[in-house]
Amino acid sequence: MSYRWRTERRIAGLLLALAGALPSASRAGDVMDTFQVHGFLSQAWLISDDNDLFGPSSQGGGSFDYTELGLNLSLRPRRDVLVSAQWLSRRTGDGDASPVLDHGVVDYQAFSSRDRRLGIQLGRFKNPFGFYNQTRDVAFTRPSILLPQSIYFERTRSLALAADGVSLYDEEYLDAGTLRFQAGVGQPQTGNDLDATLGLADWPGSFDGRTSYIGQVLFEDDGGHWVTALSAADVRAGYEHGTAALDDGRFHFQPWIVSVQYNDAFWSLTAEYALRRIALDGFANPAYNASQVGESWYVQYTRRFADDWQWLLRYDSLVSDRDDRDGSAFAAARGGPAYARYARDTTGGLRWQPTPRFMLAAEWHHIEGTAWLPATATSPPPAKYWNLLLFQASLRF
Repeated sequence: MSYRWRTERRIAGLLLALAGALPSASRAGDVMDTFQVHGFLSQAWLISDDNDLFGPSSQGGGSFDYTELGLNLSLRPRRDVLVSAQWLSRRTGDGDASPVLDHGVVDYQAFSSRDRRLGIQLGRFKNPFGFYNQTRDVAFTRPSILLPQSIYFERTRSLALAADGVSLYDEEYLDAGTLRFQAGVGQPQTGNDLDATLGLADWPGSFDGRTSYIGQVLFEDDGGHWVTALSAADVRAGYEHGTAALDDGRFHFQPWIVSVQYNDAFWSLTAEYALRRIALDGFANPAYNASQVGESWYVQYTRRFADDWQWLLRYDSLVSDRDDRDGSAFAAARGGPAYARYARDTTGGLRWQPTPRFMLAAEWHHIEGTAWLPATATSPPPAKYWNLLLFQASLRF
């Protein structure tokens, strides 16, 4: 039985035990009246002219290997307690699409009034990371088929997605608007994508999450026009080598994200900026010990028209190392392509949502660089300039 499966069984058991231990102020029939089941399904078709993403997108008729299927359940054993969980099956190329516990929490609302709401979540909680991380797998809640990859990485998705631990939240309802604060402590998820991105996929060892911290402060004005947020995290993982040739090591990730959005009746302008410190240390082989600060930002404009249509324009920039913006130092030291250290993505998109439950979307990306491509053993190296076309159909219930 895998470590991930054992962890998910422990979390599910904890949720059931906590929910069962809570005294119910209602009859069983009243509690079951609060039981809800929802789900979603998204299927995409990807076509690229050179580099592959989520399957053989540059070959033949493209790739249909991008599928998201989710099922979420919720129940209120008490008025101030919510038990919720979501299972997610996600196919992105040749990876494992087995359902996993995306999140599962017991949410206890300790205090609620006209001016304030305080609560605590126990279990696997979604990380408050930028504007979109907590709902990133639901196509209806994100502005495009692919989120800005400078901030919401696919190549290290597991690390940013969720953590197993405890999260506190506070909402203050002020005259000027709503101030939200959330902070969590727990163990992050560390999948194979982290090993591959850090160049350790060929070794028998693996990363395990260590105690980490994340927090976000968000303010939305009373009219809903301005939304601003500051997100920060201190994420740690330990590497167990599995071979004396590499030895143990440590991984440390410290991102800071500033998020700003302005909403009008028919359009929205969104921008996010991030600094990301990444460090590896403790390895006996000094070639694996390194530290760098990356920089990410994007500007995005969305326009709503004809009731159920929306178009999007976005420019997205990613630099892996602020001290080596063009990747030339990396190329001289490692021999790889310099453009593997940055990515500049110009995106245009269109979506049609004729009903609240169904949506069609299409978008085109023109990209220079490959810094956000999921790490694979590709020979020859990926192309510097490439184009990506995506179509997606989404359904929710």
